[in-house]
Amino acid sequence: MTDSAAAVRGAGSLVGRNPAPPPQRLLAELVPPRHFAAETFDTYRPDPEHPSQAAALHRLREAAETVGGIDRGNGWLRRRRRGRPPALYLDGGFGVGKTHLLAALAHAVGREGTAYGTFVEYTNLVGALGFRATVEALAAHRLVCMDEFELDDPGDTVLMSRLLRELADRGVALAATSNTLPESLGEGRFAAEDFLREIQALAERFEVLRIDGDDYRHRRPVTDRTGLPDEAVRAALAGRDDATVDDFGDLLEHLAHVHPSRYGALLDGVAVVGLTGVRPVLRQDVALRLVVLVDRLYDRDVPVLLGGSGERGLFSAEMLHGGYRKKYYRALSRLGALAADGAAIV
Repeated sequence: MTDSAAAVRGAGSLVGRNPAPPPQRLLAELVPPRHFAAETFDTYRPDPEHPSQAAALHRLREAAETVGGIDRGNGWLRRRRRGRPPALYLDGGFGVGKTHLLAALAHAVGREGTAYGTFVEYTNLVGALGFRATVEALAAHRLVCMDEFELDDPGDTVLMSRLLRELADRGVALAATSNTLPESLGEGRFAAEDFLREIQALAERFEVLRIDGDDYRHRRPVTDRTGLPDEAVRAALAGRDDATVDDFGDLLEHLAHVHPSRYGALLDGVAVVGLTGVRPVLRQDVALRLVVLVDRLYDRDVPVLLGGSGERGLFSAEMLHGGYRKKYYRALSRLGALAADGAAIV
């Protein structure tokens, strides 16, 4: 290592970890993220200037009651009520409450009957368990929620479309959202047409719930925060046994040897992450692994102290205009929020 965690008294290192969580843990972690753990339909506040928010809330309450009427029998899901189980797609921009509503739906149906994860978490689950085992495990639920359905990787999109189709055929209710590029906000449509086109044969089963509105957080879509001095990162976390400090390059190299489905376990017991020598990421495969780690950090509300160049130029202009740009914009937004929390520690 160029900057080993051993040099920082008390702090640990992510590079020194190689977790091997059992499949049961991967399934148990399919729950709403920590910062949405307490959200319900009652805590959602529709904006009266955008009636579509109240309409979506009402429809999801109805869906929760319908899904509550789905029962299991003879090892297969069966419906007490006539008709197919609901399949809902929440369509809207940043900050209109899609994830809040999706988490509220999951909580209303109940932990035992619901699997909740992001698109990436489900693709990683298939990679870890295999497709058939994933179908069998998820088919035991009444409801499968898929947040941030991504349309930028044709192979993964086809894989997830097939997964949703097989679950729907087994009587599992579905709910999904997808993200929208910052430059697309305010347009007359969001991602619904793209979503329905990509899921092909399953499209006719999905009901689109359009959610208009402004970003209630009023956040910048992308931040460009410069890094802290590396010594300030080390000094801030010295003596903390719940912190890790790693050289950015060492961590990126280590991530190549850990399956993305294990990135959550990589953060067990970690309350804050320090990274020194942060610099632009030049390779796309490395950048995509970093995106997954940022998602897991964000899910767990782990503050990050960024040394080196920080977020400035982290992803190249080519990446931010390429096929995976949604992932990179999301990662920059989330990393900016976590870095702001980390800067407060310093």
